[in-house]
Amino acid sequence: MTTPSPRIAELLGRLTTEEKVGQLIQYFYFSAPAGSPEQRDAVDESLDRGVVGSLLFVTDPATINRLQKRAIEGNAHGIPLLFGFDVVHGLRTIFPVPIAMAASWDEETIEQAQVIAAKEARAVGIHWAFAPMVDIARDPRWGRMIEGAGEDPHLGSVVAAAQVRGFQGERLGAADHIMAGPKHFAGYGAALGGRDYDEVDLSDQEFWNTYIPPFRAAIEAGAGNIMSGYMDLNGVPASGNRWLMTEVLRDALGFDGFVVTDANAAKNLETHHFASDQQDAAVRALHAGIDMEMAIEQPAFENLVDAVESGSVDVARLDDAVRRVLEAKEALGLFEQPYVDEARAERVLSDPAHREAAERTAERTAVLLRNENAILPLAADLLESVAVIGPLADSHRDTIGPWVFDYDSDETVTVLDGIRDRLAGAASVVFERGVAEPRRTFPSMFSMFGDNSPSAPEGFDADAALADAVTAAADADVAILVLGEQQDMIGESASRSELSLPGEQQKLLEAVAATGTPVVLVLMSGRPLDLRWASQNVDAILEVWYPGTRGGAAVANLLFGDAAPSGRLPFTWPRTVGQVPIHHAVTRSHEPEKQHTRYWNEESTPLYPFGFGLGYTRFAYANLRVDAPEIDRDGTVTVSVEVTNAGDRDGVEVAQLYLHQRFGTSSRPMRQLAAFRRVQIAAGQSSTVTFEIGADERRYWSAATRGWVLDASLFDVWVGGSADAEAHAEFTVR
Repeated sequence: MTTPSPRIAELLGRLTTEEKVGQLIQYFYFSAPAGSPEQRDAVDESLDRGVVGSLLFVTDPATINRLQKRAIEGNAHGIPLLFGFDVVHGLRTIFPVPIAMAASWDEETIEQAQVIAAKEARAVGIHWAFAPMVDIARDPRWGRMIEGAGEDPHLGSVVAAAQVRGFQGERLGAADHIMAGPKHFAGYGAALGGRDYDEVDLSDQEFWNTYIPPFRAAIEAGAGNIMSGYMDLNGVPASGNRWLMTEVLRDALGFDGFVVTDANAAKNLETHHFASDQQDAAVRALHAGIDMEMAIEQPAFENLVDAVESGSVDVARLDDAVRRVLEAKEALGLFEQPYVDEARAERVLSDPAHREAAERTAERTAVLLRNENAILPLAADLLESVAVIGPLADSHRDTIGPWVFDYDSDETVTVLDGIRDRLAGAASVVFERGVAEPRRTFPSMFSMFGDNSPSAPEGFDADAALADAVTAAADADVAILVLGEQQDMIGESASRSELSLPGEQQKLLEAVAATGTPVVLVLMSGRPLDLRWASQNVDAILEVWYPGTRGGAAVANLLFGDAAPSGRLPFTWPRTVGQVPIHHAVTRSHEPEKQHTRYWNEESTPLYPFGFGLGYTRFAYANLRVDAPEIDRDGTVTVSVEVTNAGDRDGVEVAQLYLHQRFGTSSRPMRQLAAFRRVQIAAGQSSTVTFEIGADERRYWSAATRGWVLDASLFDVWVGGSADAEAHAEFTVR
């Protein structure tokens, strides 16, 4: 525990128990139509009594200043509020969704996206982002995989650290930056059956080797906050789990910021049938290591006042939680400058450089999955007519994706907008919806925010729309189908039991392909979908995720060759939902030769491997070398490989190094991503790419010893453009 500053120590000595508890409570403050006047009145009354530490879901600078003034004047000690918000992939300027940014495999691009997001957020008065989500996700049925970096702990760690640096800058409290809040500690991405909010049952080796590394990286990057998870972890709710929140987070990982619950997660300890009542829930959460409760309704932490009086609460533990919250406010400079410059806010939000950065980011995140006969890029000067088909092609709301609330729809560029702008004066563009938007079987949890679920026009005739789409495709030189999931079909509380193209989209795809017109499938999704038919029958497939404010312009740049796809898959793409969970880092079977035949009815291999992605050129790997055939247990080897751009266009390759330990204390994955480099190589040129593989890359947690081990062993190294890399070398650790 750190020694508090003189200001914090003095405040702790003067606060009453009720005031201390108030600092540990964060209230939602919804504006219309989401919130009710009664809820806002209740929060205002608490502000007037000086018993609120934080608010969330306020983005208007004038409202933030008004509430801040009310809090400071209502508190006898003038303690400012901490304002938080879900700044997940942008505030006003919306960047591609997080899984897309991970697909860039470009930590500089990811960091700069969050620098801009932080600048916009701080300009309106937000101090703290409930991001990044660093949960590993290996089951695409789980909707929240869209918020993370996919399946791999190394890629996830690089992405987590880049986002924390982007949000916070060189230190907590840096100008134009905000506090990062990595979530959800820990294991939330392994929910049973991919069902959001369901329990998690993780082995120790999975916990330490797969799910903890991104949190460790975020903490080492300086994250000021951690959010706890909702779910049971191995039979104990995460927000009441002292082993998890204290022994792991504090003692093993060295985190000394403050911990906030996810919404109502302390209150829900009673719902879990873990705590006996709300006071018991509050006490158990606090003693587990929770410092602040995020509360939609009446907070459980209000009961801590009575619990202190009855002796149920360790006052030193209460003071420790309050200290952490106050230290965060001090580090952010809120005691000196609690208010926001309202005039400056709009200037920051409207900065055109932010939109340009969003467009560049969307270009770097798209993944080209198929490109038969090099149909892409399309030659605009050779086209007379283009058919753009699909319900997502002209949907502003779906283009920016989920987890955005303060966007400007008018400045969002859809795929249709981007193509029309690019082909203006060169070719005619015909748009047909083809089918209606797919519908969820139950409302999205974000339906209260207005235009969350776009729908087909009133009186939409499905049969006529399909016929019109087929006619448009038949008459065109190329058909660009924009298909996938509506943004409210993925995210929180948006798990799926299957991965097919939603609604009638598969029918539309097959009907358009049957015309004989070349077909480019532009896929908008945040999870892998069933593309078995498309992968054999469609000319090109470009995964563009939900590309953000300037997404349509970026997609047009990619389709017509003004930019080239350079994204790589951050997850393994299954053939069918029956394969999930599926990932690349599996251990070796006793019959490895049957890897392709584990299912009698279909290959066991993925449709597309982890790390896969095509471009508009091709790369070759040669001369893979390890600088030392043997090293000591704590030694380092340098691996080098020659990468050649064998095409006639400059391009970007993501060189990936995979490691396998042949024998040791535990069985180790056949291939585990250990390092990667994103390199720009001119046409016909070669570049020597080097990697350092040291003890950190080889160390792992073993269930045999119940601790971290570093084995002497023979190691295989593969380097290439995906988890199917072929260039191979070996080295021995003595």
